[in-house]
Amino acid sequence: MTRKETVHENLAGYLFIAPTIAVFAVFFLFPIGSSILLAFSDWNFLSGVQGLTFAGLENFRELAHDRHFIYALKNTFVYVVGIVPESILFALFLAYALNSRVYAKNVLRFIFFIPYISSQVALAAVFKFMFRDDGICNYLLVEVLHLLKTGPAWMDSTALNKIPICLLSIWTTIGYELIIYMAALQNVPKSLYEEADLEGANGWKKFWDITFPMITPTTFYLLVVRVIAVFKIFSSVNIMTIGTYNESNTSMVNEIYQSSFVRYRFGYASAKALVLLALILLATVINFTLEKRWVNYD
Repeated sequence: MTRKETVHENLAGYLFIAPTIAVFAVFFLFPIGSSILLAFSDWNFLSGVQGLTFAGLENFRELAHDRHFIYALKNTFVYVVGIVPESILFALFLAYALNSRVYAKNVLRFIFFIPYISSQVALAAVFKFMFRDDGICNYLLVEVLHLLKTGPAWMDSTALNKIPICLLSIWTTIGYELIIYMAALQNVPKSLYEEADLEGANGWKKFWDITFPMITPTTFYLLVVRVIAVFKIFSSVNIMTIGTYNESNTSMVNEIYQSSFVRYRFGYASAKALVLLALILLATVINFTLEKRWVNYD
């Protein structure tokens, strides 16, 4: 192939990917770059472009003393701890159970997957109704099971208001994690179980010595994806606390929303977004650093 033909072939390739590059630049690179620049600026959206002024590190200094942001940061870490490991473990348990001989397991897979593809806003509204003072959860606890004399005020209690949000997030993601785990379980060689049966291994030993090591790459993938997703939790918190602003259950993305679209402090909101990005990158780096200690790729 001549040099001219090579240039023409490369040019044709660039023309084919040009629309994708343009979309990526407009909807990803430009917003990210603008957000980074705004993080070091003071800008009220209502003042127009002429109101944009350079603020240096002032936004980040203010963040260090912002009570609402500190609460949101703590709450987000609580959501990560209260959602990620529980959803992964529950999905693994269901996948392991459904991977065996279970009646109507295809129907059960579909039932568990429905919440993942359903509207998060609608599901959050349902959970908000369920955990009202006169909702079905308190009815079951008081009238049916007789565990309590009076039902707790779930969303008004600073000690309990994160529980409905965590349960909603776990329920809506179980289906996705279940499908991923079932695909991983079906790729475990049957010969390993046959050898374990010959050696007299019980079910728990087969799971711990064969199944779990073989699916650690899948667990690692779900861990990374779910940690990132929970750091960005927004809709469930926003819908279940709609009409109120409760700092005891707000998340970092909710704080970013409040600063930008309620107070119109886009520079300050961009600083918060940059901190969130740094935390997500840090969590991802930590996960990849610890990967070699427990993930089996053999």
